[in-house]
Amino acid sequence: MDESTYRSPTERVEVWLDASTLHIRFNNPARLNALSIDMWEAVPILLAQAEGDDRVRMVVFSGAGEKAFVSGADISQFEDMRAAREAVARYEIIAEAALTAIYRFSKPTLACIRGFCVGGGINVAISCDLRIASSDSVFFIPAARLGLGYRHSAMKILVDLIGPGAAKDLFFTARKIDADEARSLGLVNRVCPPGALAALLSEYTAALAANAPLTVGRDRRNPQACLGLRRRDVPEVDPRLF
Repeated sequence: MDESTYRSPTERVEVWLDASTLHIRFNNPARLNALSIDMWEAVPILLAQAEGDDRVRMVVFSGAGEKAFVSGADISQFEDMRAAREAVARYEIIAEAALTAIYRFSKPTLACIRGFCVGGGINVAISCDLRIASSDSVFFIPAARLGLGYRHSAMKILVDLIGPGAAKDLFFTARKIDADEARSLGLVNRVCPPGALAALLSEYTAALAANAPLTVGRDRRNPQACLGLRRRDVPEVDPRLF
């Protein structure tokens, strides 16, 4: 484990290099790893550094503790921020920049999910190339229940992953689904018992380390090109939706 060359700009995001894998862990366990502005801001900074680091072959995102990957936005900030349209727009721009950085990153990315994966957590996960989850994970998108808008770019990726019918089901009902249903929908790639999650992650990191990086990098871009999603073409966020 090498922490010498990577420094997170916030203590609520941890980062370390383990062999050829860069780990980025959301560290806000008191709020089930809900994402605050400083956490969103850290992601593009760390990925920009990893982009030019030949030691890094893949990036893994995870959440601290055993209860949550990411439980959505840290709404404790919204008591002040959501009152102003400018603050709402700023939050959405920062979050979108982080998700875009994950989606456009040239090396494989993987979301290692245990526990709650909610709202913004799903957005982080689906922006990654791969998703593995423990069997005790729970997924849902509460935007409709909370009266919030949902960004077009995230909805597009969700539809591409699981189809329009399933995406509408999850979005309109805001219902919770377990890991097995998430796998059956195509929301996650593989599911394992909680105690086996570390071993499953090691299987992926070993496989990616053994494969040709240029081939993997080229092949990870092909599905995105086929789907035709270019985040720069996504419409501006309308603050009135929030």
